[in-house]
Amino acid sequence: MKQDTPLNQQLSLDPYLLGSALVLLGFGWVMVGSASIAIAENNFGMPTYYFWRQGIFLSLGLIAAFSALKVKLIFWERTAPVFLFISAGLLILVLIPKVGLEINGSRRWLGVGPIRLQPSELIKLFMIIYLAGYLVRRKDIVRTAMRGFLFPIGLFTIISGLLLLEPDFGTIAVLFATIMGMLFLGGAPLRYFLFLVILGGSSLAAIAWHSPYRVLRLTSFLNPWDDPLNSGYQLTQALIAFGRGSWLGVGLGDSVQKLFYLPEAHTDFLYAVIGEELGLAGSLAVIILFSILIYRTFMIGWAAERRGHFFGSYLAYGLGIWIGLQAFVNLGVNMGILPTKGLTLPLMSAGGSSSIVICVAISLVLRVDMETRFPKVVRSRSK
Repeated sequence: MKQDTPLNQQLSLDPYLLGSALVLLGFGWVMVGSASIAIAENNFGMPTYYFWRQGIFLSLGLIAAFSALKVKLIFWERTAPVFLFISAGLLILVLIPKVGLEINGSRRWLGVGPIRLQPSELIKLFMIIYLAGYLVRRKDIVRTAMRGFLFPIGLFTIISGLLLLEPDFGTIAVLFATIMGMLFLGGAPLRYFLFLVILGGSSLAAIAWHSPYRVLRLTSFLNPWDDPLNSGYQLTQALIAFGRGSWLGVGLGDSVQKLFYLPEAHTDFLYAVIGEELGLAGSLAVIILFSILIYRTFMIGWAAERRGHFFGSYLAYGLGIWIGLQAFVNLGVNMGILPTKGLTLPLMSAGGSSSIVICVAISLVLRVDMETRFPKVVRSRSK
């Protein structure tokens, strides 16, 4: 029997990573439609407005993901500085009056007609891609010299300054933790982290203390019932949703909290609606799906590292840390174990920029897996 050679092998995608991502996308789409019925009817006179809107974003995200899957990783490694520079430029544009859109007191969006772009989502993706390449190019300096460690921190400081002006404190925290995780996996000495944790923690605390509303966000979650109609309003409504859901939920579409009680029910607090309508069973299903997705992402990174494909490994690790951490923060905020942050649930919450960028991120991890398992096939088909 003739054995397959590397050139006639059939490429395959990791079924667990792809499957969990697609299930989360579909599950999220259904729940966005359910959670947004009341607000869509009130704002647009069309109960399914956000459902179809999110469907368009998911379609664009899948198209972008398919396109990114066809691009060799070497392209991203070489062009990452350019994309990072462009993303930083967009962050500056957001701050310009009459250019950036201000919504709910935050200036985070660029708009052209009905199209809105959130540059903070792009900066997370391209900072991770850039840092993955940096850890490969400067691996010796990162492991032996303080300057190799501090350079990406300097970039982060500049970017966080722009994000702070929007303001977007949640993105700063997630990006900081992701960069720290990637530098640790890149072999940076622990003494550097101790220094930076003290410095970074003090800086973040000072920033939070300087803005009273952030202090209120950081402390109100400890006992939201002290002020359930003001600082603790979002969390108390989310906890009521989970309480109503019990084991199996009140039924898909039957949530009461989404009827103008729970703010941002289809974005930041989508998980609370899932807890109410589908109960503990639905809530655990989301956690299990994210656990599978993050586990496979790290396993793909580990396999790439063992094959000497270090850019791919750092990229997979970084994307896994980012998606896992953002999901953890969102779930923690909804359940009242973390302070309130304006972070969406990856792959599930409504949002154009977030949905498209996360789809591309998953596609990049799948590309890492392809180039790790089928290097000769990918190289020959990419010529």
